[in-house]
Amino acid sequence: MKKICFILTTDIAVKAFLLNHLRALSKMYEISVIVGTEDPDFLAKLGIQARLIPLPIPRNIAPLKDLFSLIKLMFYFRAFRFDAVHSVTPKAGLLAMLAGFLCRIPARIHTLTGQVWATREGLSRSLLKTLDKLLAACATHVIVDSPSQRDFLLKEQVISAQKSRVFGAGSISGVDTTRFKPAPTIRQQLRSKLNIPEGTFLFLFLGRLNHDKGVLDLATAFVQAQLPNSRLLFVGPDEQSMQTHIRQLASVDKSLVQFIDYTNTPEHYMAAADVLCLPSYREGFGSVIIEAASCGIPAIASRIYGITDAVEESSTGLLHPAGDVHAITQALLRIHNDKTLYQSLSDAAYQRALRQFDSKIITQAWCDFYEKVIFNG
Repeated sequence: MKKICFILTTDIAVKAFLLNHLRALSKMYEISVIVGTEDPDFLAKLGIQARLIPLPIPRNIAPLKDLFSLIKLMFYFRAFRFDAVHSVTPKAGLLAMLAGFLCRIPARIHTLTGQVWATREGLSRSLLKTLDKLLAACATHVIVDSPSQRDFLLKEQVISAQKSRVFGAGSISGVDTTRFKPAPTIRQQLRSKLNIPEGTFLFLFLGRLNHDKGVLDLATAFVQAQLPNSRLLFVGPDEQSMQTHIRQLASVDKSLVQFIDYTNTPEHYMAAADVLCLPSYREGFGSVIIEAASCGIPAIASRIYGITDAVEESSTGLLHPAGDVHAITQALLRIHNDKTLYQSLSDAAYQRALRQFDSKIITQAWCDFYEKVIFNG
């Protein structure tokens, strides 16, 4: 039986992206997962047949720790003699592709899910971009999670057309449509818990709160729009004291802008919302958009690579230039005030999510890739 090893920085990424893929692939191959985790049994608890090897891999640049992780990866690669190694997160990808190249692993695959350097300038951009080029050079195959991201990386000469591909219409994992779905009862219960009156139009941001996600732009636009019977809800970990900055915005009524620090049931908040907002400066794809769409929720989002694959403009959502507060304000006003438009966007988003992004479609693409491309079965 062929042996595949997946390498990621954190178990959060495994749970977010790979569980369905691992379940399917473990029926055909011997699967190992190298990941930073404090719970070495978490895959077994989820009923997934795979060897789990805990290995701390720091997200940020840390030369000594990175060297240690590289050496450990090389040790494991040689000890288990994997036929393929597949990395997903950026730091894990760089170290895994280097280790795989040095250990001469036959198939070295990395999945790209966005580029930190896309919004950087000067030396920082050059350095991070060079590291991505090195990663891609060491890989035998590169999976990109959206067509427009692949186009961007080809233009920037980070990847080659021969090595790279996109599964389906994009997305690393698709949408679990049995989990993300319209849920009127949950909608009513959660709104009651959050003291959101019936009939309130709820805008939702769900993700990490930081500058690159455009949360300050969204909050400013919401204040400027002065929409009646509306609220803005932020759900996700605050990485850069964004809550403080948002609350300090002039004229912000604290009852109209609410925060939830963490949730392991994002589908409940999507079911409770009317519109998902993702005003990011960079995204690999924007999985949260298609998850919301599967709940019947259209999006207002930035017109940037990655997101333009998740949203069909003026069909499943409204797009605006990244960082353009005025354009965001106009989009909020338009979707709030035009009920016919809103219903059209909602219906189209829901149908497209089921038609193109069901997780079963993406998982099958992963299985076909290994069977027909990597192992040429």
